[in-house]
Amino acid sequence: MFDRVIVVDWSAANLPTSPTNRANAVWIGCHDAEGGAEWHHRTRAGAEAQLVTLVDTARAKGLRVLIGFDFAMGYPSGFAARLTGKPRAQAVWHWLAEAITDIDNRNNRFEVATRINAVFPEGPGPFWSHPSGQSWPGLPFRRAGIDYAAFGLAETRAAEAAVPRAKSPWMLFNPGSVGSQSLLGLPMIHRLSQLPGVAVWPFAAPDAPVVLAEVYPSLLAGPVAILANGAGLTADQAQVRLLSRALFQLARAERLALLFDAPAEAAEEGWILGAHHAPLLAEALTWP
Repeated sequence: MFDRVIVVDWSAANLPTSPTNRANAVWIGCHDAEGGAEWHHRTRAGAEAQLVTLVDTARAKGLRVLIGFDFAMGYPSGFAARLTGKPRAQAVWHWLAEAITDIDNRNNRFEVATRINAVFPEGPGPFWSHPSGQSWPGLPFRRAGIDYAAFGLAETRAAEAAVPRAKSPWMLFNPGSVGSQSLLGLPMIHRLSQLPGVAVWPFAAPDAPVVLAEVYPSLLAGPVAILANGAGLTADQAQVRLLSRALFQLARAERLALLFDAPAEAAEEGWILGAHHAPLLAEALTWP
């Protein structure tokens, strides 16, 4: 299905990451018939610029490319309509692209989350968690007291039910959280989706020259830990290396189509490419 697979480990860092400490940088991994490569970026803007170049290069060469991002591309059903008046994830991307500011990693994500929470007068809004020592009125520090049923929303998407280790996109801070990465990544998804020949699955069919999708690198947690410890890599670099390789191996073996099955909820909420298929991803790493 694809000639090249790229996997992006996104970051919600508040400042440009250190040139020497690459653990919180954005990592981009690529795999194709010629082998693999990884790059890291100190800022999200730098990573986005490279992704645009990779898309343009692939289109110029007539290559089909799959690009996976490790953050939620949608929210539980009903959220898009409450925020934008339109029941489509794409409307949320556009709203966030206009609301989020992100210059040299300095960003306003907690302010934006507070604004969104104010849309829900039934009580503390759906987003929660922020760094200790900071005060964000309207953005609870803890999950306790948030009544998602009162909002007509679920706490998690169907994707998180399928991959229980994945965190809810409402959680913005603390280990394992993905909410901040989503708030800072979805504006980029909006911009990339405007490029010629780009589609975002599962909101569009995966038949465009360039397909963007949500991934969850921890589906390969075991192999990632072995590689990171054995080769002295950061976990993020190991993740993008192995997941891009596994997905490319499946594409080359014409076994990737199975991963594109998604439930009806995915049309609004998004879906994790490879959910329910962790054993197959690990098996693909063993193929020559």
